[in-house]
Amino acid sequence: MKNCIRILVFLCMGHFLMAQSTTVTGTVLDSETQEPLPGVNVVIKNSNTGTTTDFDGKFVLANVNENDVLVFSYISFVTKEVRYTGQTNLAISLQPDVAALDEVVVIGYGTQVKKEITGAVAVVGSETIEELNPTRIEQALQGQVAGVNITAESGSPGSGSNIRIRGISTNGDNRPLILVDGNVIEDLSVLNPGDIESINVLKDATAGIYGVRAANGVVLITTKTGSKNSPLKFSYDAYGGFQQTSRKIPVLNATEYALLVNEAFAAGGSAIPFTDLSTLGTGTDWQNEVFQNAPIFNHNLTVNGGSEKSRYSFGASLLTQDGIVGGSKANFKRYTTRLNYDTDLLENLKLTTNLIYTGTERKTLSENGIGSVLFNALNNAPTFAVRDANGAFTLAEGLGNEVINPLAQIENSFNSTDVDRISGKIGLAYDFWDNFSANSSIQFNYSEVQGRFFTPTIFYGAGKVFNNSGRNTLTVNKDIFKDYTWDNYISYSNTFKENHKVQFTLGSSVFVTKGQFSGGTQGFFESPVNFAEADIANAVDLQNGLKDSGLSGKFDERLLSYFTRVQYDYKGKYLFSGVLRRDGSTKFGPENRFGYFPSGSLGWIVSEENFLANNSVVNFLKFRGSYGILGNDRIPGNAFRSILNGEGAYVFDGQLVFGQAVGVLSNPEIQWEEQKTLDIGVDLRLFDSRVDITADYFKKTTEGLLLQPQVSGILGASAPGAQAPVVNGGTVENSGFEFAIGYSPVRQEDFSIDLNYNVTFLNNEVTEVNNEAGFLQGGSFGIGQDPPARMEAGKPIGYFYGLETDGIFQNVDEVAAHATQANAAPGDIRFVDQNNDGIIDANDRVDIGNPIPDATMGFNLSINYKQFDFGAYAFASVGNEIVRNYERNQPLVNKSVYAINRWVGEGTSNTTPRLTTGATSNTLFSDYFVEDGSFVRLQNAQVGYTFPQAFMDRFGADKLRLYVSANNIFTFTEYRGYDPSASSGSPIGAGIDQGFYPVPRTFLLGINLNF
Repeated sequence: MKNCIRILVFLCMGHFLMAQSTTVTGTVLDSETQEPLPGVNVVIKNSNTGTTTDFDGKFVLANVNENDVLVFSYISFVTKEVRYTGQTNLAISLQPDVAALDEVVVIGYGTQVKKEITGAVAVVGSETIEELNPTRIEQALQGQVAGVNITAESGSPGSGSNIRIRGISTNGDNRPLILVDGNVIEDLSVLNPGDIESINVLKDATAGIYGVRAANGVVLITTKTGSKNSPLKFSYDAYGGFQQTSRKIPVLNATEYALLVNEAFAAGGSAIPFTDLSTLGTGTDWQNEVFQNAPIFNHNLTVNGGSEKSRYSFGASLLTQDGIVGGSKANFKRYTTRLNYDTDLLENLKLTTNLIYTGTERKTLSENGIGSVLFNALNNAPTFAVRDANGAFTLAEGLGNEVINPLAQIENSFNSTDVDRISGKIGLAYDFWDNFSANSSIQFNYSEVQGRFFTPTIFYGAGKVFNNSGRNTLTVNKDIFKDYTWDNYISYSNTFKENHKVQFTLGSSVFVTKGQFSGGTQGFFESPVNFAEADIANAVDLQNGLKDSGLSGKFDERLLSYFTRVQYDYKGKYLFSGVLRRDGSTKFGPENRFGYFPSGSLGWIVSEENFLANNSVVNFLKFRGSYGILGNDRIPGNAFRSILNGEGAYVFDGQLVFGQAVGVLSNPEIQWEEQKTLDIGVDLRLFDSRVDITADYFKKTTEGLLLQPQVSGILGASAPGAQAPVVNGGTVENSGFEFAIGYSPVRQEDFSIDLNYNVTFLNNEVTEVNNEAGFLQGGSFGIGQDPPARMEAGKPIGYFYGLETDGIFQNVDEVAAHATQANAAPGDIRFVDQNNDGIIDANDRVDIGNPIPDATMGFNLSINYKQFDFGAYAFASVGNEIVRNYERNQPLVNKSVYAINRWVGEGTSNTTPRLTTGATSNTLFSDYFVEDGSFVRLQNAQVGYTFPQAFMDRFGADKLRLYVSANNIFTFTEYRGYDPSASSGSPIGAGIDQGFYPVPRTFLLGINLNF
């Protein structure tokens, strides 16, 4: 019995020993610096058992069972979960949280910890840029930042984009102020996205530190730098792939076209042009002929390093991109080199330098207008072949004066623009007393732009406006731009009695920009062998009667500014910031040259209060508000002066002599547009910072918009070349709500999921247009019609102004019962008689559409699983309209397939009018040509694989990642044109589609290699 008891006890003890918990030890390090992290919370998941790391990052945790999940959490770092599988010593690395509250954010003439910011500031990091692979930097902002809307001017290589921050604030230049390492940059195409470390967007009164240039918002771009005490490191990133059109507009094939043309001629009482349709088939698909797959390649090399006192970063890149229309005839090349170097000259004296060179070569075709390549591809007849029996390009006869063979147009287009630009900065930072520092820096830009535009003798068809007979012509332009900025400021920072933190900045800034333009056009009797050989120096002799033409000009503008900023922090929870800037600009007359721009903001970090301290749900909560007065000096120079740019005719000794006269009349009282901006926001983090929420209400009122009023002819404004003076006479208001939320449902060592969503609701309204007419108009539609867009009080800026339709006349009785409408017949569009005077005319025009979206939104998804990563993002625009203006009004041009559903008899259609060669009012601008431009676009998707470190160690490399990605994958929209996202930059005339070059769909294969 005793032996049995001993055996039973022994077995029970063995079982106990087998189930006994283990004591685990380990070390927690910062993954980037490899420094130990003290105070890290180490907890067994779903239990109360835990500990913290000591000063050396080490921990000891008892009672850990196999398969327990250990949770490592630390402020400003991403929480990590590790499953215990029997190890006795763990080495844990925590990654810094890129959205952490202690992140340092650039705010202009300084930096600030993110949690202490009291304004609306958004940040896009280099990780996001790398995932998106944009060819232009602003493409990385679309859908990533609430309140920022990016529209492409075109999808052609090297084309620009329009950046709008919280709506359209002026009828003039709406571009934000863009600074790269403190240097003013107007054209972001000169920058390599791979050189960018971060993009900070100042959306409210936070931008007030930049005064008269800040009304449209400020974009602060910081380029990459090295690290001190870091060995030499190389990074090579490259991708290559192909582009294709993201969409084709369905048009009629040859048989369908001939059938409808015959119907139109018959309805107009003319003989039908196609008597035998049986041999036509599908004919020529001009879009297939024009569009092509086009290659794109990008290479980027970065070298970083640093010593005990210095750090450096060098970058070089090459981008080559052919066009999906025209191939090498419409391509873009960009070469960049960048050098950043910082060093400690003394313990308290730091030198900062950077230098960026960019060279671009861009070839272009006619686009986004009547007579452009895509306009011609859409309107050319499918019954025409590309070439005739002799191999020559066919002539587009009978299709009006503008429509020509698009392949012949591409063949005979020779347009190139080359840009060489160098930008630099040199700065000193000196800590001269306790808590005091002085900063002085000079930034400069120098660029040369050379354009060459050669037009050979060419005949496209009888009466074509693009025919060029008699001689070849070459136009050469050379523009030089140079500017410099000299910034000087003193900063003071101190903490009093532990609870009162004060920061003070006082400084000045001088900005000078100059430019000169020159150009000329000359003729050639004989065409050169190739475009590159064409030279004005070899042009025909002027004595032969061929005249040249030339132009030249220059400008010189300056801005002198003084600014101060005070920031106060009490106990880390009550925040205040105040800014005052005084600007003086040479764009304005002596009486209005200087202005003051104050702004201020308040913040309350509620989560620091005792009643929320250590709350398990609310990790961070901050309320903030700002108000300020900002300025906009983006107006033409010399508007306060009278300029001799008009024509004058005088009689001397009985002879009529022509000369110069005053053109634009002066207005010495002109001043900058002034914007009053209000923002109320909240920042919230929940559930161990897994949920991150930001919400803002904003209102911007811009007063003193510049316009030209109608004035009496007695002032001379009706003379040739003369114009009315520019005056401050308009007001526009933008108000809206922004909401952004990020959610990280999974945060584990080898598995993570992050989701982000943002939405912006915007209302734009003009409240004043102080001229005789009460409105301004702009844009174009068709041939010879009034401008279709207006700026008028009570309406959004640039709204569409035209006739409202009420279906289709079905029979003669409906025509007779309706108001008098020119040439109306059954099958024609019926217009609404708005003023009930019994006549349809221009007085019946009303608001028929708004090009500004009611809401824009972005959605981002990121998944990482072991060595694999996946990312995708989508963008949506809701509530905006687009004018369909790419269809030529001629009987023989081709038509979109919706014409198949035309009216052919009573009850057959109430949306699409009949076809006829006779006169109708169907082509008048009306809501028949206005379509819903809302869309949802899957903008990007990328899948990558990072090779294990053990594999990389064999080759001495730090990282190797391969990926495949696609951009502009698919667009869901009811709009029938090429691209609902494209728009011109003009506030009055945006959203009018004349055959926009679509943004291409791109497929890429890429590599990231660090060693």
